[in-house]
Amino acid sequence: MTVSQEQREQAVDGALRDISHIATLPEVTLKIIELVEDPSSTAQDLHDVISNDPALCTRILKVVNSSFYGLPGQIASINRAIVMLGLNAVKNIAIAASLAKLFRGGELTPFFSAKDLWEHSNAVAISCKLLSDRLGMGLGDEAYLAGLIHDIGIMIEMQYDRSDLIDAVDRCDADHNGVPQKNLMECEEEVFGANHQDFGWGLCKKWKFPAPFAAAAGFHHKPTECPSDTQKIVYLVHVGDYLAATLDQGFRLDQPMPKIVPEVFESLKLTDKILDELLFDLQEKLEEADAVL
Repeated sequence: MTVSQEQREQAVDGALRDISHIATLPEVTLKIIELVEDPSSTAQDLHDVISNDPALCTRILKVVNSSFYGLPGQIASINRAIVMLGLNAVKNIAIAASLAKLFRGGELTPFFSAKDLWEHSNAVAISCKLLSDRLGMGLGDEAYLAGLIHDIGIMIEMQYDRSDLIDAVDRCDADHNGVPQKNLMECEEEVFGANHQDFGWGLCKKWKFPAPFAAAAGFHHKPTECPSDTQKIVYLVHVGDYLAATLDQGFRLDQPMPKIVPEVFESLKLTDKILDELLFDLQEKLEEADAVL
């Protein structure tokens, strides 16, 4: 089945209109994003916003004191937490806290649940940060968030029409180990007239996310087609998606046979040794992930 660009756009627009309750982020999260994207903002500006949300304050203190960040001593002040983590990291925590609420729900089929998708997204996020750090790219915080939201389009499908998502998942014809015989992307297009990349791209645009995050949601399966100014983040997410699927962490219906596009492998100067070491590190970090999210 071949789906035209016009059909994709119509499918995405229709879905986002029907699920307006998901197509927005909490006001405090939007304000935090706006502040962090403004170069004139200060840690005090961020503190003033966060201090109005006790739940977010609690989450930030939990994160800054977790082993994931490895900081010495206990940090009890939000101001100090912001300084220690940095504005970008705090933005990521705020968005992650908002997104976590979306990834709730029971098992739709024996091979799909929102919890599995959240576990996979978390694994991709951690993989992206590890890879950025390993390659010295300095994109750890951005890469983490991009990995976390890369499959948000599937949540749009679930909110829009659960029965259609079940139909798409069933068409993947997964074996008893959950390995699909047919790629979810094809099945989504047969059922919805668009795939989760299309839905993710549309939602991120509606949320007014920075371009690299929208591109991560919209091009992680076809990274070489992304806008050139988003390439680094998209390439990291593409590899992170491969690592999480290889580790068989949570959802993997869109990765029947995980592989990295050769152009991405070459561009990032990857080696099999680097990938093996990242898989080992990822396994360790996943055990700490609950403290972050």
